[in-house]
This record gives sequence, C-alpha cells and structure tokens, in this order.
Amino acid sequence: MTDPTLEPQPGHVREEVTVPAHVPMVALLGQRDEVLRAVEEGFPGLDVHVRGNQIALSGPKGDVDLAKRLIDELTQIASSAQPLTADAVERAITILTAATMERPAEVLTMNILSSRGRTIRPKTLGQKQYVEAIDANTVVFGIGPAGTGKTYLAMAKAVQALQAKQVNRIVLTRPAVEAGERLGFLPGSLNDKIDPYLRPLYDALHDMLDPESIPRLMAAGTIEVAPLAYMRGRTLNDAFIILDEAQNTSAEQMKMFLTRLGFGSTIVVTGDVTQVDLPDGTRSGLHVVQEILDDIDDVAFCRLSSKDVVRHRLVADIIDAYGRYDEGLRRSEMHRRSAHSQEGRRR
Repeated sequence: MTDPTLEPQPGHVREEVTVPAHVPMVALLGQRDEVLRAVEEGFPGLDVHVRGNQIALSGPKGDVDLAKRLIDELTQIASSAQPLTADAVERAITILTAATMERPAEVLTMNILSSRGRTIRPKTLGQKQYVEAIDANTVVFGIGPAGTGKTYLAMAKAVQALQAKQVNRIVLTRPAVEAGERLGFLPGSLNDKIDPYLRPLYDALHDMLDPESIPRLMAAGTIEVAPLAYMRGRTLNDAFIILDEAQNTSAEQMKMFLTRLGFGSTIVVTGDVTQVDLPDGTRSGLHVVQEILDDIDDVAFCRLSSKDVVRHRLVADIIDAYGRYDEGLRRSEMHRRSAHSQEGRRR
C-alpha cells in the first residue's frame, strides 16, 4: 500500500472508490485484511490504500479499471451478508477476466440450498451454468474432472426439488465397477460389498439433510441409493434421478438408465471421461452418449474444467498436468502410427 497523496507514475492512473455506508469495511476487507491482501495479490502492479470508506487505486489503467469492477462486485457480495474470503476474490477475478457477461456477485451469491447452518452455492461460472442447466432441462450431463462439484451440486438440486415438492423422491445410483479391486474379494454380504461404491452419495446426503432423517426417508422410499443394475425394468416418475460415475457405464447400460425416465422426473448424469475403469475394449457409455444426444432438445451437456475445481488449488494443477501428459501420449502414438504407415508404403 502506498500513500494516496503521491502522484501516480507516468502511464499510471489513480482512482478512488467510495464504499457505501451500509457495507461495513471489516466485512469488505475480511478478517485480518485477508480480502484486501487477496486483491493486492491479484493485481501485483497495483497500489491499494484504504482510508475510512475510501479505497484508492493507483497503477496501469487496465488494472485500475478491473480492480474497480472487482471492488464493486465484492461490495455487493458483502452487502448480501455472505462472508468474503480470499478464495472468493480469486474466483471473482477469474470471472471478471473471462469472456462472459456474467457478474461475480450473481455467481457467488446464487443460493441453492441452506442446510445445517451453511448455504450451498456455485463457486465458479461453470458451476452456475451447470445449476441453471439443471433448472432448464429434463436431462443434464455434468462432465468434468474430480473436484468440480458435479455430484455435490446435483445432490443439492435434488434435495432442493424434494423440499419444494417438485418431486416425490430422489434416486441415486452408481455403476459398481471396480477401480483395481474385485467385489468378490471384499468381505460381507452383497450390500456390504456394494456399500463402498455408494458411500460418496451417502456422505453428500449427510451434508445436506439431518442425519437422523435419512434412515427414515430411505425406509419410506423417498430416498433410494442403489447400484445401477437395480434400475433395470423400472420407470421412475416424479423423481430426481442422479447417475454418478457414469464414465464406468457401458453404452448399453447408459441407454438402459436413460430410458428409465418417467413423467415429472429430472435426470442428472455425472462423470469424468478421463477416469474410466471399464475393462479394456469396452467403450464408456458417457463417451458414446455425447455423440448420440448432443443435438437433442431438453438435453444439456455441461462440460466443467480445471477452472471449476473447488478443492485444494493443487488439484487443478494436477488435472492440467495429467491432461498435458495424456495429450503427449496421444501425439506420440499418432506419430508412431504415421511413421509406421510411411515405412510400410516405402516397402
């Protein structure tokens, strides 16, 4: 921070932003000024000085203009009584610098579900578009890497729909495909063997509902958590149906699942096409369905990326690194095949 009375450097501009009186500065700046520090880190070439409810910005015009927009968005978020964090600042900057008309305040204050003392809301532009697609379509595919909130947000929308009486029940399902293990080697009964594959769905439910109510809702059939094989032969009316880990379905299983759709129901299919655990030679149903249904009305495909990861920031870097590695392997394989083909023609 610099003295706001100093003249800006050549090529720099200086602007002042007045924070409305109804917004407490402590809410805008964050605990121990963590929000202010995040703004400074987001604009390394910018000098920021706070005095009372005045924020002085000095630096390159582009940075100053963007920082003014950022402060306006953060002010709106703070005025909504939502706590501001350094993470929110980073996400707001990402949204502002994206080629979109969306405003960070609209994204970061969109409430889906309030439960157990906290509110579930999208944290990225991609997540907001995913949630809006669920509202606007009967069948939605959420495709993206781990940590992008595909399943969690779908679960929140399911609970919201149930509480609003838009549906009579929630059906959660997963294919019981092993990632390196065999079901037969797991201890216990069939239900005990299957339970580890369904556990992430139970965990999300416990985040969103009173844990004491979950056994009662499951006993009444209001919430059903079951392997994908249990869906065969059924028609699901007035239900919110989620298929998780859909990359581990075959093309036939995907068709079977989608044709379970009944009247008054919504289907959300989530998966990560880079983490297929199917046997070699089996093509993922999530790959195939994108080719078949991409132009069908009332069906939406939402593709999330590392920019939508809301876990530890290192997760996004890991996803991008694996993406580059896989791309390198594909290029090497294409080069090898091309060289082999040319060698064959010379012979």
